[in-house]
Amino acid sequence: MSGLAARPLKPLIGSAVRIDAAALIGGAHAAALRALLIERGVVLFRDLDITLDQQRAITAGLGRLRTGDVQKVTIDAAESPEYAAYFPMTFFWHYDGNYADAVPCLGASMRPARLAGMGADGGGETEFLNAYAAYEGLSESDRRLVDSLRVVHTRVAANAVARPEASDAEAAAWRRFAPATQPLVWEHASGRKSLLLRSSVSHVEGMHPADSHDLLCRLRCHMAREEYVYRHTWRMGDLLLWDNTGTLHRARPFDPRSGRLLHRFTLEGEEPIRAPAAA
Repeated sequence: MSGLAARPLKPLIGSAVRIDAAALIGGAHAAALRALLIERGVVLFRDLDITLDQQRAITAGLGRLRTGDVQKVTIDAAESPEYAAYFPMTFFWHYDGNYADAVPCLGASMRPARLAGMGADGGGETEFLNAYAAYEGLSESDRRLVDSLRVVHTRVAANAVARPEASDAEAAAWRRFAPATQPLVWEHASGRKSLLLRSSVSHVEGMHPADSHDLLCRLRCHMAREEYVYRHTWRMGDLLLWDNTGTLHRARPFDPRSGRLLHRFTLEGEEPIRAPAAA
């Protein structure tokens, strides 16, 4: 990977890269960065003095942009009403996109415009979970089991964890959204497999509700083990890229009055979700 100086953020997830800003903006190492992103799940650059247009150009060098417009990641409805309405669900493990999407977005870049607070106590960190490593860390018998399963996603499951005291009217509105069924395991074109256990998963299709509940709880606890998770504490000048197809992520709580704002560009999806061939 000529010209790149990368170090692991954690053994199983994430790499920090030192690179000349002009070379990064110009796309000289785009292919190497994309390969590193897919291998490591998260790629971090520190202390970059770049503009919003330059962030867009760096992101576009890794794939096709879903839209050229910046997405404002904020809980402030005055700043971004559409995203703010969705924000409570981002505190729970998810990959981006609608749960019914056959082709999830490839990844995204994010850069802070305003921080949640100073130091590690300000909150507002973003956590990333290596869904490849979580699958590979299962026992052989569990891998055989989950390879064969399909799970049902619902808006009720996604919203109820974030809004446990929702009104009857709100819950009724969630139920109007159609459920979707997806494989629990995604077998990628590369041959690698990842767990697709986001917060919108309600239950395992065809399994007794009690057994489904116990299995999903056990898998969620397994996935959240410390070795699979990287917690990023934001600093001004950060640029972070993540692979949305091989990781899950979530925001950590923060004071909603803090003005926390991140700028994001998203890459269009390229590969459809596919159940393991052995299943």
